[in-house]
Amino acid sequence: MRSRFAMTSPSSRHAHVIGLGLIGASLALALKQAGWRVTGEDASDEIFTTALSQGVIDAGEMSQSHTLVMIATPAGSVSATANRILAAFNQSALVVSDVAGVKSTIVAEVTDHRFLGGHPMAGSELRGLRGAREDLFQGCNWVLTPTDATQPALYSTLHGILREIGANVVAVSAEDHDRLVALASHVPHLLAGALMNEAALAAQQDAVLLQLAAGGFRDMTRIAAGDPTIWPDILFENRDAVTATLSSLEDRLAQLRAALIDQDRSVIEESLRTASDARRQLPGRALSSENLAYLRVEISDQPGSLATVTRAASELLINIYDIEIAHGIEGTAGTLLLTVDALQAQTFNDALRELGFKVASEQ
Repeated sequence: MRSRFAMTSPSSRHAHVIGLGLIGASLALALKQAGWRVTGEDASDEIFTTALSQGVIDAGEMSQSHTLVMIATPAGSVSATANRILAAFNQSALVVSDVAGVKSTIVAEVTDHRFLGGHPMAGSELRGLRGAREDLFQGCNWVLTPTDATQPALYSTLHGILREIGANVVAVSAEDHDRLVALASHVPHLLAGALMNEAALAAQQDAVLLQLAAGGFRDMTRIAAGDPTIWPDILFENRDAVTATLSSLEDRLAQLRAALIDQDRSVIEESLRTASDARRQLPGRALSSENLAYLRVEISDQPGSLATVTRAASELLINIYDIEIAHGIEGTAGTLLLTVDALQAQTFNDALRELGFKVASEQ
């Protein structure tokens, strides 16, 4: 869905992608499809040459005309790369973001106001450049991690670009991001790998096992086919949250094992029932383009105002489909123009009013 608001002018639609693996190359393709001119670079000359020859990127050099830089390198090198780019290019309209799966360290180490950390919750079992596709981010949740220093104009610009390539934008703090993705992404990857390794070991004695793998097993282990080289850095960086989640799961599995030994039907049924109920309540309703509402939120230039609004939306599971900042006269408040699902508009309106914001709504 195209953004309702024009976030960038045609003359400024120059993006640079650093790191042309699966995510970086897919991002380059998605931006090109949206009408951007995309340059790029990669640590591998071979990958860069292939990306250029296949039309994934248009050229390889970044210039002062660029307004967007997306860093898709391993998490451990994002901070140094971002600080290098921000120091080398002084244009005030530049937006620099990243796609790393761990955010706290990066957000703490990159303090330039032109940087806004991000993480697309998207991927594929295919690896590298050959797995890239322009629709990878359609419908995915793309997490942004604004801080109290994040400028509304910067946030709205990046939000609009991500909506343009089909992503749903969610805003949380960097610390909350790392705690939540430990359970939603990092631990599931470890569990998928462990289950697949257990099955592969058993199949050495009973080769027919893998032929019996039904849909449930395949669904649970699909992500184990992803690129293993990117995960150690992510897991080590987020090890506190990951190990805490693993400990909780170990306790839960121990309870289930005890229930099986004791043939405690009630514990088993209750575990499966609550899991079934929770699974059915996962967000997934598609947006109807006719079912939108627009909120106008008066916002001051005080640090943290934007972060308060966007985090409130995320906590209420409310998706902000579009966002724009309308600047007021100097010394007065500006206005956030927010597009949300009409069915959620009143809830969001009430929540923002409770937080002290002045809100006007329209269908």
